[in-house]
Amino acid sequence: MKGKSEIMIRSEIDRGILTVYPEGRIDSTNSAQFEKEMENASSRFTGEIFVIDAEKLEYISSAGLRVLLKIRKMFPSLKIVNASGEIYDILDMTGFTEMIKVEKAYRKMSVEGCEVIGQGANGKVYRIDPDTIIKVYLNPDSLDDIKRERELARRALILGIPTAISYDVVRVGEGYGSVFELLNAKSLTKLISSDPENIDKYITMYVDLLKKIHSTQVREGDMPDMKAEVVKWVAFLENYIDSAKWQKLMKMTEEIPDDMHMIHGDYHTKNVMVQNGEVLLIDMDTLAHGDPVFEFAQMFNAYIGFPSVENRDTTSFLGFDGSVAKKIWDGARALYFGTNDEEKLAEIENKAAIIGYTRLMRREIRHNGTESDESKKKISFCKEQIESRLEKTDSLVFNK
Repeated sequence: MKGKSEIMIRSEIDRGILTVYPEGRIDSTNSAQFEKEMENASSRFTGEIFVIDAEKLEYISSAGLRVLLKIRKMFPSLKIVNASGEIYDILDMTGFTEMIKVEKAYRKMSVEGCEVIGQGANGKVYRIDPDTIIKVYLNPDSLDDIKRERELARRALILGIPTAISYDVVRVGEGYGSVFELLNAKSLTKLISSDPENIDKYITMYVDLLKKIHSTQVREGDMPDMKAEVVKWVAFLENYIDSAKWQKLMKMTEEIPDDMHMIHGDYHTKNVMVQNGEVLLIDMDTLAHGDPVFEFAQMFNAYIGFPSVENRDTTSFLGFDGSVAKKIWDGARALYFGTNDEEKLAEIENKAAIIGYTRLMRREIRHNGTESDESKKKISFCKEQIESRLEKTDSLVFNK
C-alpha cells in the first residue's frame, strides 16, 4: 500500500506509444519521485508518442505541473487522457490545456438496441429513452468535431434558432457521443409516418423553420462558407466531366452571390424535431452560411438524388418511401418559393440537382474509387445528370 506522499507509476510501450499510469496524488513531497520515475519510463523509449493516462490520478500540484513541462519539452506530442473533472480543471485553470492535448474521462454509454432517428456524414443519432438522444460520431477521435458542433449549435441558439444543446459528452465503444435532452420530442419523420393525412401541416412546420434559418444572418468567420466548399467539389471533378461543361459549371458556381445568411446543410425531416409544439433543429455540425441553392441541393439529395444514385428506396434512410419523400420535396419547394408553377419548380429542382449530383459524384469517387463496376455505374449516372441538366440553365441562382 502506498504511503500518503507516495506516487505509484506503471508504464507500458505498445505499438510505438509510451503510456504511463500515475496513481495517487502528486505534490511537493513526491514530485522528485514522480520526475525520476517518469525519466526511468522514458529512458527506454525511442518513439515520439507519450501518453499519460490520468484515470487514477487524484491530484497534481504546481510541483507536479513543472515536471509535466519538462516532459513536454522532451516529447512535444505529450497527451493526457482520462483526466477526471478535478484534474482537468487544474490543467485548464493553469493554461496546460492550451499547451498539451488533454482528454477528460467520460462516462460510458451503450446504444445497443436503440432506435436510429437520424444519420449524417459524421455520425448517427440514437434515441436512448423518451427524454434523451445521443449523437455518436463515426470518427473515433472526434472530440474536436464535438467541440466544433457544440460551438456551432451555441451560436445558432444565440441567433434565435431553436435547437437542442448537448449537455454531456460520453464514450460509446471506442468513440464519443454528444448527449441531448429532448423530452418526448418526435422527429418530423415519425410524425409524418404516423399521421400521413396531415403531411401538409408538417411540411409547413418544416418550411417555416427553414425560412427562419435562411433569414438569420451570421458574422463572418462564425460559420463555414458553403460556397467555398462547393467550389472545391466542382474543382475535384475537372477531369471527370466534359471540359466545356465543367468550365460552365465552375463559372456558374463562382457566380452564385456570397451570402452571410445561415444554412443548415443537412436539412431533412429526421433533423427536425417537435417538442411540445416547438420545432427544434438538431445535428448542427453542417451549419454554414451561403445561398439557399446550397441548402436545396442537399435537400434534393436526401429526398431524390441519393436514393437515385444508390438505386434504393428512401425508407432505409428517411423512414418513409419514395412517394412520401417526393411529396415533401415538391411541397417544400412550392411553399418556400410561394408558387405552384410547374416550370418554375422544375427550374429550381434542376439547379439544386446540379449541385447535388456534383456532391454525390465527388463522394463516390473519393470513397470508392473509379475501378469497380458499381462505382463506374454510379459515377456515369451522376455525370449524365450533371451534364444534361447544365444544358437547361445558364445560372445556378434562384430567380425570386
